[in-house]
Formats: sequence, C-alpha cells, structure tokens
Amino acid sequence: MDKRKVVIVGASHGGHESAIELLDKYDDVDVTVYEAADFISFMSCGMQLYLEDKVTHRDDVRNFKAEDIERRGGHIYANHLVTDIDPDKHTVTVKDLETDTSKDVHYDKLILSSGVKPQTLPVPGNDLGNIYLMRGRDWAIQLKDAANDPAIKNVAIIGAGYIGTEASEVFAKAGKHVTLMDMIDHPLETYLNQKFTHILEPIFEEHMDLKMGAKILGFEGDKTVTKVKTDNGDVDADLVVIAAGVKPATAWLKDVIDLDERGFIKTDAYLRTNHEDIMAIGDAIKPLSIPANQKMPIALATTARREAQYIVNNIFDKKPAYPFKGVVGASALSFFDYKFATAGLNEFSAKKLGIDHAESYYEDSMRPAYVPSTNNPEVYVSLTFNQLTHQILGGAVLSKYDITTQGNVLALAISHKMTLEDLAEQDFFFQPGFDRQWSLLNLAAQHALGRARF
Repeated sequence: MDKRKVVIVGASHGGHESAIELLDKYDDVDVTVYEAADFISFMSCGMQLYLEDKVTHRDDVRNFKAEDIERRGGHIYANHLVTDIDPDKHTVTVKDLETDTSKDVHYDKLILSSGVKPQTLPVPGNDLGNIYLMRGRDWAIQLKDAANDPAIKNVAIIGAGYIGTEASEVFAKAGKHVTLMDMIDHPLETYLNQKFTHILEPIFEEHMDLKMGAKILGFEGDKTVTKVKTDNGDVDADLVVIAAGVKPATAWLKDVIDLDERGFIKTDAYLRTNHEDIMAIGDAIKPLSIPANQKMPIALATTARREAQYIVNNIFDKKPAYPFKGVVGASALSFFDYKFATAGLNEFSAKKLGIDHAESYYEDSMRPAYVPSTNNPEVYVSLTFNQLTHQILGGAVLSKYDITTQGNVLALAISHKMTLEDLAEQDFFFQPGFDRQWSLLNLAAQHALGRARF
C-alpha cells in the first residue's frame, strides 16, 4: 500500500515536532520537510547564550539536525522555499534556492509551520549598513562579530521586549554604550505588571540609557548608520539592533488560505485551515488562550510543539474527537541579577483583550525570617485573576534567586482554571532551607484574598 504523504512547511519547533511525532506514531507515512533557510534549524531563543559564549558551539544552537529526521525515514530539505499551494490538486510548488528550479510535490496532508519574520521599520535610512535584526543564524553571527568589534562603541536597541532586553544586556556586558528605546513607557511593560517593571527599571538605568516613549523617525549615516532620529532627540549609534516585534510570514498564502487582518492564518478548533487537509501551527496562527478563553497570538516554542502533537494525533481523522485544548503561554527571562517567569495574562494583555480582571502584588523573603538575608532573597509574585470567580488568569514571579520553576506551577494552575482559594490552600512541601511553612504561591494567593499575613 502506498504511504500517505505528509508535507511540512518550515523546520522550526512546530515542523520538527510534527515530523518526529509522525514518524514515531505511524508506519505508513512519507514525511517531507521543506525549509527555506540554509541551516537546519537555528534556535533563535538560544541566541543570547551564543552571543555570551555560553554554548558548546555556534552550530549546536539548533532544534535538531537533518539526520534526526532522516534516520527515522523522513526527508528534509534546506534551501527549499514553498511558494504556492494548489488545494484542489493537493500539490505544493517548491523552489530549490540553490538551483533556482521549481517542482510540484503531491501531499495527502499539509502542515504549515511557516512562522513569523521580524518587523523592519519603514523609515528613511533603514537600508544603511550596521542595522541588524536579532533573529536567525546569519544575524547571530553578525551580532557576535559586532559585540567583539572595538570600533563599535554606541549601540542602539529598538524594542524593549524580550529580544531587545536580551540584546541590551549582551552589548552592555560587551562594554558598549547602549541606548534602549521603545514607544512604550517602561521596558518589558507588555510582559510584566507595573510593580515588576518598577523593580527592573533601575537595573536597566544602571547599565544603559533608556529612551522610552520615543517614536523612531529615521536613521542617518554615510553607508553605515551613525545616528537614530527620534521625536525625542537623536541617539548616536555605530550599530542598531531592531527588535520591534514580528509579523506572520504568510503573504504567499493570501490567495489560498484564509488570513485575518494582521496576516495570521485562520484555523478552526482542530487547527485546520479553510482546507481540511491543510493544518497550521506555530507563531503564524492564533491558538486558543485558556485564561482568555479566546484566540490570541502566543509566539512560543512550547505552544508550537503542543499544537504539532495535537495535529499529529488527529491528522488522519475526518473529524477529531476533541478540539485543541489551548495553551497558557508561559515564558521566562533573566536580566543581569534578576530572573523572572510569567504565565497567562497580565495587566497589559487582559486590558487589551477587554477581560475583567484584578491584580495582586506580593513580596516577601524566600525562607523564614531567622534565615539571614545573605541566604534569604527577596521574592515577588503578581497574580491576575477574575474579580468575581477568583479564577487565576495569570501570574509572574521575580527574584535575584532563581524561582522561575514557580512559573510552571502558575501555568498548571491557570491551565486547570484554579481559583485563588485553590492556590491559597494547595499542599506544597516545607523545608526551611528551601521555603516557608506556607509556600510562596500559597502566601501570594492568601494575600490576594485579603487574609492575614503569615
């Protein structure tokens, strides 16, 4: 019997997970992955570690190697760009970027994991040299060279989200004069509640200049950039790193696949597109957010992999037995001495989605008061919750001590729609070398409920 042919577009987290799961789960599938880039497959979320010389080797910063798929019987092709889809014929047009030739390839099922691409700034001078993006292996190599180049003294980072924050730390540690700028009022404010950004902002100011609430008007220079022009004054720059967000890499799909007004691929409850044999996963779709109870962008590797696993488990069903359950959206980051983790919604996202919510902020020491401060760090927790039902919608933890695994506990609580009461009374271990009689998240939930401080 002929094998069922599955074509996967994109070798990122979702593409990798889809291929591995298909080849492990089914004996009668022919799996082919097409990747437009020339490298399989650089992990951009490991870029900061690479730039700070904290990895084994540059080419180890990847999700997988082609042979990981091939030894399972799959096929994977770098430098192959899928340019078109014919849903009636069940074919994709694939262009070999090395030979500049194209061919049509048949599929029974098609998985789109086309991802996103970095936003550029449509302003004068954006074609000058030394204006970099912080995504992908080629940019990582150039950024590494720039960090080690003594001729580059002034670095401007545009975008104060996760990627911009990582870039600002890398270049500050490399001894550059860094200016971090954004249209928002405080660094990381789309990810963290204000109490947390107020803790972190002095750390930013200690290591770099901040230019918040600034609109970028253009770049100046002769061949290479020398200045960033903003509506709040100019900034000298020998190098500019643009980390101003991403957009779905879906323009090539617009005549075939239904897209929303921002270019995200529309999917049903089973992650199928408007063509039932074409599914979509990853950063280019809006998955169901469990705490928001609506679809929203959640551009995370963890999200893409869960979507891929769901797709593979149901790919050959006429109608899957159950819809994709959704995701929470959890992430973590370190910034100099501080480490934080977030899960679900926060002030910014809840307001943007029009979701009724309340916020609670709790700070304490990690261990009992009799443990000296040298081994008893300050810890901070924020909780976002429904005012009426007390369902936990989101949360974050922050400390100089690594308590980021508490973010996973919050993610579990949010995923299972636990209430403040549930978390306040949840049974966690106690040992004074690690925590308190009531654990940190117990105390944070009790505080949100207005109970007496323990």
